[in-house]
Amino acid sequence: MINTRALIVTVLVLLSFAGLAFKLVDIQIFKSEELSYYAKKQQLGIETIKADRGFIYDRKGVLMVYNRNDISFYVDLRMLNEKKKDELAVLFAKTFGKSINHYSKLLSQSGKTICIEKKSPFEKAVKLMDYNLSAMFFTEDPTRVYHYGRLASHILGYVNSDYIGTNGIARSFDDELNGEDGARLVEKNALGDLTSIPDEGTKAPVPGNDIYLTIDRMYQNILEEELKHGMETYQSASAVGIIMDPNTGEILALANADDYDPNNYSGFSDYQRKDRAITDIYEPGSTFKAFTIAALLEEDACYESETVNVENGVYKFRNAYIRDTHKFQSLTVKKIIEESSNIGISKLVQRLDDETYYKHIRSFGFGTFTSITLPGEVTGNLRKPEEWSKITKAFMSFGYGISVTPIQTVTAFSSLINGGILYKPLVVKKIVSKDGRLIKEFNPVEVRKVISDKTSQRMRNLLTGVVQNGTGKTAQIENFSVGGKTGTSKIVENGKYVNGKYFSSFIGFLPAENPKVVCYIMFSNPKSEYYGGKVAAPVFKNVVEKLIQADPLRFVDDNNQFKDKNDDPEENSEKQLIVDDMQITNPVLNNETTHFTNVNENIMPDLRGKTVKEALLLLKSINIKFSVNGNGIVVDQSILPGTSITKNKTCRLNCSEVSLNGTTVY
Repeated sequence: MINTRALIVTVLVLLSFAGLAFKLVDIQIFKSEELSYYAKKQQLGIETIKADRGFIYDRKGVLMVYNRNDISFYVDLRMLNEKKKDELAVLFAKTFGKSINHYSKLLSQSGKTICIEKKSPFEKAVKLMDYNLSAMFFTEDPTRVYHYGRLASHILGYVNSDYIGTNGIARSFDDELNGEDGARLVEKNALGDLTSIPDEGTKAPVPGNDIYLTIDRMYQNILEEELKHGMETYQSASAVGIIMDPNTGEILALANADDYDPNNYSGFSDYQRKDRAITDIYEPGSTFKAFTIAALLEEDACYESETVNVENGVYKFRNAYIRDTHKFQSLTVKKIIEESSNIGISKLVQRLDDETYYKHIRSFGFGTFTSITLPGEVTGNLRKPEEWSKITKAFMSFGYGISVTPIQTVTAFSSLINGGILYKPLVVKKIVSKDGRLIKEFNPVEVRKVISDKTSQRMRNLLTGVVQNGTGKTAQIENFSVGGKTGTSKIVENGKYVNGKYFSSFIGFLPAENPKVVCYIMFSNPKSEYYGGKVAAPVFKNVVEKLIQADPLRFVDDNNQFKDKNDDPEENSEKQLIVDDMQITNPVLNNETTHFTNVNENIMPDLRGKTVKEALLLLKSINIKFSVNGNGIVVDQSILPGTSITKNKTCRLNCSEVSLNGTTVY
């Protein structure tokens, strides 16, 4: 009996060892690769290192858009007991200045993982980064900062909640601004806590490129202020303004009122966020007479001093009536433009056959894209001659029966007075990498020659007469000759003209003899007045008068050899920080923000010009205590650069959001 029991035990032991041996063989030989894969998957992970998005500057290097390195904290509620929740609530309340009750409510929610603090400033968040709690983790959550709020919002665009460029330059140049994300290999323990970061498994992010716009912040501010003031004065529904250099196609300012704040884009409607200067069409009215006259002059179909019978203000053409605001029996071609006679221009245009007239209008860029590098542009509506009725050409001659965009109008008008060259409108001047390399430069692009130099000169003279003697008198400026054209047209709703609703516009240039600026102003549905000469022309005058005061050198004619002294400054090999008229050359960071070159642990480094994140990481690397006043960029430090470091001292950093390397901020 005993021998039987012993035998059974022996057999069971042998079977157990055999089973273990088989399992070991199965694990170590047959399933070794599979299990090794799962082990590595559990122990190793890849974390994305978000690349910094590129900055956006105006043409003079004034910073308009940059990033703030915020941090978001998350908590896995399943891994917290009540005691830990209370402890965490107290810790976050102390760090961020909110009430303990606020965090207690968040931590009392049901669910798995919650965000306990969204987009906290880095200088505060860094105090919690070393807090050892497996249930809590944090991620970099950068915030795009539009320093001037609503200014140039339709040009700049914004980034959405997924940090993707939306509207404006943010969308058109999203790839350039985004850069290339990095990655790092991390090792974790069984609880998922980070244990180490192998250096050989790290790929540094490549920051996005910086973009320099053609717009001038000062011009943009003047234009927006005057448009908004005009809307209030005339109780207009909306307004659009564009300022362009007619000799290059560069847009110096572009604005829509009402506008929006890209820092809080979700708080505004789609209409407010839409760039109506390039997406909305309208019938231009009398501003279009300038293009009709240019076509006639180019074809030698009329001359300035000839007289036309304008029917005392009412003219029946086929089965339609054409009317003038002011009644005259006859006018010269020059006076037809100055007095904006619909009858006169509709008679003159009959001297051109349909194909010739269409060819000229199409040549000015109407009915097609200007190819501006902003999203959402439309072509407007220019029908082909075979689609015209018997009265189409007559009404088109004074801006009805054709739909255009404001950007088309400004671009085409510039060609009238710059010698006859149609330029592609430019909104970006250059793209520069973070290390200062020029990636791409955008030079003026000549699309085509639309009229001769002689015709362009004649157009400048005619349009100058509009301001001196005609409907544009309210655009006159003391000591400067100005040219331009007024426009008034009915608003179309649901395919029908609406009585009492108008677009009021004026487009002008100065100095008239050698134009340096073209400025377009348009108001939608003004209430108290509606003629372009009464509404838009005075606003044009206010805008350009302020431009002359702010930037007089642009408007000085020096034998046609004027150059803006602030444009295209010579690039420096080292970036510099301009703060209170002091220039400070900064030490260079390598690609990884957690590592620094040329840093002596016994000497206080120069932190001025660095972001808060860079400065605090550097101080942590040399074990220096710190306190932070403000956020953004370090402009002052209590322990002066180059002094010996005393470990028990605290370095106080004064920061500002408006001063960055290589940037002038006003």
